[in-house]
Amino acid sequence: MCGRYAQSADMRELMEQFEVTGASPSQSLPANWNIAPTNPIYIVRADQVDAGKTELTTLSWGLVAPWLTNINEARASQSRAINARSESIHEKPTFRSAFKSTRCLIPAEGYYEWATALGSYSPKQPFYIQAKDSTQLPIAGIWSSWRAPTGEIINSASIITQEAQSHLAEIHSRMPVFMPRERWQEWLNPQNNDVEHIKSLLQVDSPTSNLKAVPVSRDVNSVSNNGKKLTAEIALGAPETLF
Repeated sequence: MCGRYAQSADMRELMEQFEVTGASPSQSLPANWNIAPTNPIYIVRADQVDAGKTELTTLSWGLVAPWLTNINEARASQSRAINARSESIHEKPTFRSAFKSTRCLIPAEGYYEWATALGSYSPKQPFYIQAKDSTQLPIAGIWSSWRAPTGEIINSASIITQEAQSHLAEIHSRMPVFMPRERWQEWLNPQNNDVEHIKSLLQVDSPTSNLKAVPVSRDVNSVSNNGKKLTAEIALGAPETLF
C-alpha cells in the first residue's frame, strides 16, 4: 500500500512537468513531506470544461463511496479508501465507476513504505522511494465528486496499487502503479470506457527501473512531523538488513 507521500513542488512546476494546458488552482498547496489520508492533494485530470485539455486541481485523499448519504460517514470512510488494488478496482463498488470514467494522475515527489515481516528488513522500518532522477512520480489514480444531501461536495481521489516488483518487493508486497508518459492521454480520456483496455494500461514493464529506496527515520510515523529531513537516508545497523 501507499499510506504517506511527499510533494513540495508548486503548481507551476507540476503544470510544466505534466504538460497541463487547462485550468489550475488559484494557489499552490503548501509543501508537505508527510501527506496523510484526507489531506489535500494535487491531481491531473481531463479539463472539466475543455476535454481536449488537462487540468491541475486539488482535492482530498481517500475516495468517498458513491452510495454513502451521511457527511460524517463519508469523511470517516476516506481513510479506508486511499488505495485501490489494480487487480480488483474494476469490480469493487467503491471504485469501479471512477475507474471507468474519472481517472487521474497523482503527482508525488516520492512516497513512504514500511517494511513487512515477509521482506528482508526489520519490520516497520520506513523507506522513502523516489525516482533516481528526482522527477515527479506519475501515479495512476481515480477521482470522484460526492454530494451530500445538504449540498456539500467532497472531491476525492485514490491511488491505484499493484503487486510490488523487483527490489521494492523486499520492502513491501504492494507499490503504486506508475503511468508512463506515452499513456497519459489514453488514461485521462473520460471517453475511454473500455474496462479491459483501461486495465491493460496498468500493465507496465519494469516499473521499478527508475526507482530508488532509502531507509529513513521513524519520525515519518507521526503526521505531526514534517520537513525535507523526513526523506533523508539513515544508516541501518547490520541486524536490520539481510543484504
